[in-house]
Amino acid sequence: MLEVKDLTKTFGSLTAVDDLNFTIKPGEIMGLIGQNGAGKTTTFRIILNLLTPDKGHVHWNERYLTTKTFNKIGYLPEERGLYPKVSVENQLLYFAQLRGKKKSEIKPLIDHWLEKFEVKGKKTDKVKTLSKGNQQKVQLISTLIHQPELIILDEPFSGLDPVNAELLEDGIREAQANGASIIFSSHNMNNVEELCNSLIMLKNGRPVLNGTVKDIRQQFGRTKLFLESELTPEELRQFPGVQRVEKTNDGIDVAYLTETEDGKAIFDAATKNGYIPTFSQQPPTLEEIFKRLAGEKNE
Repeated sequence: MLEVKDLTKTFGSLTAVDDLNFTIKPGEIMGLIGQNGAGKTTTFRIILNLLTPDKGHVHWNERYLTTKTFNKIGYLPEERGLYPKVSVENQLLYFAQLRGKKKSEIKPLIDHWLEKFEVKGKKTDKVKTLSKGNQQKVQLISTLIHQPELIILDEPFSGLDPVNAELLEDGIREAQANGASIIFSSHNMNNVEELCNSLIMLKNGRPVLNGTVKDIRQQFGRTKLFLESELTPEELRQFPGVQRVEKTNDGIDVAYLTETEDGKAIFDAATKNGYIPTFSQQPPTLEEIFKRLAGEKNE
């Protein structure tokens, strides 16, 4: 289990991480979200002992991380770092050896991992001959092939097309099923919603959201109303609490409400003649919450 307690890190007058607390149990995935510069990468670097916190501690299974512990970590940095003139196979062997593995342990696994992530190229190919997407998959394999117990992924989905993103999701879920504790950052809220048991949102280094995706969404109320009825958008805008109305491509009206209770009067009016095809009140999406909390000029 990874435990981050009271973590604070400053750089001069800048507080990069401010009193951060969380735990990730075996088999759990936590998302770390926030605008650029919010403190996500700094948090990862403190966990990896690349930076020393001003206050607080990081424990793995109730102990400080040691050299032996780091052999159980898989880390994918945001700045990818492969050696372009080295073959795929030697690259994977090298990174595994840095994590305390022997060549004889890793070499028989390479073909399986290249096939799992559908890498286009041979293991004898130099990395520079691969496409950018395939290079990224090789780096991901180097993060996972030694079967780490703690996995840290900094923007792992960046630049991946939907097919390769799904391969990555499958790899993360497989590691989760094998009992790994996983933390990743992403600007893609769909990935966070689909994968994470919990999440933390940082703003200026300080956590402003902390909990499960479901609980966080419910905190904001069921203020997003999907409606398919005889009511026109102009009529919807006249109801108390309706902030704005939009129409989806398939003709469903989406009304944004001030409070959950504002939907009751709309329901009564929409159903006065009986059945309607659609009436659904939902919490805002994680992306909408992110934009709401990120600031005036939202990402």
